[in-house]
Amino acid sequence: MNVQWFPGHMAKTRRLIEENLKLIDIVVELLDARLPISSQNPEIDMLVKNKPRLILLNKADIADKEVTKQWIEYFKEKGICAISISSTQSKNLNVIFDKCRDILKDKLEKQKEKGIVNKPIKIMVVGVPNVGKSSFINKLSGKKSAITGDRPGVTRGKQWIRLKNGFELLDTPGILWPKFEDELTGLKLAFTGAIKDEIMDVELLSVKLLEHLKKTYPLSLTNRYKMTDFDDLDGYEMLTLLGKKRGFVVSGGEIDTLRAANILLDEFRGAYLGEISLETPNDFKAVE
Repeated sequence: MNVQWFPGHMAKTRRLIEENLKLIDIVVELLDARLPISSQNPEIDMLVKNKPRLILLNKADIADKEVTKQWIEYFKEKGICAISISSTQSKNLNVIFDKCRDILKDKLEKQKEKGIVNKPIKIMVVGVPNVGKSSFINKLSGKKSAITGDRPGVTRGKQWIRLKNGFELLDTPGILWPKFEDELTGLKLAFTGAIKDEIMDVELLSVKLLEHLKKTYPLSLTNRYKMTDFDDLDGYEMLTLLGKKRGFVVSGGEIDTLRAANILLDEFRGAYLGEISLETPNDFKAVE
């Protein structure tokens, strides 16, 4: 499955980031806690360069908690401050401002020495589509400031949002990158909904997801769909079994695998299969 997607508005977002970076004190990058590396746009490193950065592992409430702890240590070893959050549950949102001030401690001290006080700290929030930026911003500001939606690409324009405690926030639309380095990166993003289903073969996508879960979280499939004895089944056979378990039978006794595929993707994204992470630090240590 060749996953490529770079709409024109994402190129515009890249230019927006470049143009506004000089106004920013710190970049807050939201990653999906279930796939921190695959949801980390490599172009952001190039765009923000040496600008101070805080990484937020969002959607930690639906990720494997033990794996998320491993990711926190992974970034710490690289000298990067990362914390886990849940925009929907307001988890750890209160510590974000303290973390930003701590990262900017030297700069703030120099400003104070020059008599500059109460100057707003300006944050740029970046992240790939559907990573939860709008929900995060709304929770942070305490009001519905950003447009939200469960489909990627909802936020389209630049928005400055004044926060209560001396911070100002610049929101940007989600940005992917022109070419994925490998198929698996694109697949994992598609699993989570970061790439629009409309351009995907959802049956093939579901087959790939089932094959992945078979290796990593087989009990989730058993608990949710009562699927057992699927060790020797390939992904399509598993999708057919899932459809059979759910009673998606059409005329002639055929299984409606398209319906089964849509159900699987919806329920995976809704965390009905449990707390699942799609990658661990060990998956990447061999290639670093």
